[in-house]
Amino acid sequence: MNFEEKFNAFSTIVRKETVRILRIWIQTLIPPGITISLYFLIFGKLVGSQIGDVGGHTYIQFIVPGLVMMSVILNAYNNVVSSFFGAKFGKNIEELLVSPTPAYLIVLGYSIGGVIRGVLVGLIVTLVSLFFTELKLYDVGIVIITVALSALMFSMGGFLNALYAKKFDDVTIIPTFILTPLTYLGGVFYSIKMLPEGWQIVSKFNPILYMVNAFRYGFLGVSDIDPVEAIGLLVVGTILLYSLSVFLLSRGFGTRT
Repeated sequence: MNFEEKFNAFSTIVRKETVRILRIWIQTLIPPGITISLYFLIFGKLVGSQIGDVGGHTYIQFIVPGLVMMSVILNAYNNVVSSFFGAKFGKNIEELLVSPTPAYLIVLGYSIGGVIRGVLVGLIVTLVSLFFTELKLYDVGIVIITVALSALMFSMGGFLNALYAKKFDDVTIIPTFILTPLTYLGGVFYSIKMLPEGWQIVSKFNPILYMVNAFRYGFLGVSDIDPVEAIGLLVVGTILLYSLSVFLLSRGFGTRT
């Protein structure tokens, strides 16, 4: 395939994923906004008013970046795992696999679809948060880089989950038993400085902690983790997951249910 053909193949996958997200927007974009509104109301307003300031900011301001990042991560992951596994289950993925489209473009196309949904949901959650508190941007560059890399990394994680999945139950195991707990324990609702020293060390093995704190730094200028270290981890993790996804797909692993 020449460059134009590859670009057409890639853009078609991205366009398909975007149309899918927007066509069922009531399922893909609205529920996260409603759910996070409840978080803002219960944790931010009701509980937060009893907690006081955290890191020099009100509690609701402190948790907003974490809740936005949580929404981005979960939706980017879920979009790719559901879309690619659905294509496997419906047997229409075979049409794509027998085409000359390279594996690296297929992985990237589906992953960009996950990024688009993650970013859209993140924007919705951010807009919802403005009804509850005032937000300021400390470093726009950090915010953009962290969102893009986090969404891309977890989109590729969702792609790997879809490759391994043999039935619909396999699609929900990792988000339910691994991704959700790691997210809640990733510093969304608290600073790890509140934890005993031993638990602070354990928390630093949670990759989501780095994403949440880098994103929080972009908004508030405070972080439990060095933002540069966090972004470095995101870059390495994204490259590793992308390489593994391309390697497995190019060898036909997990393309049949």
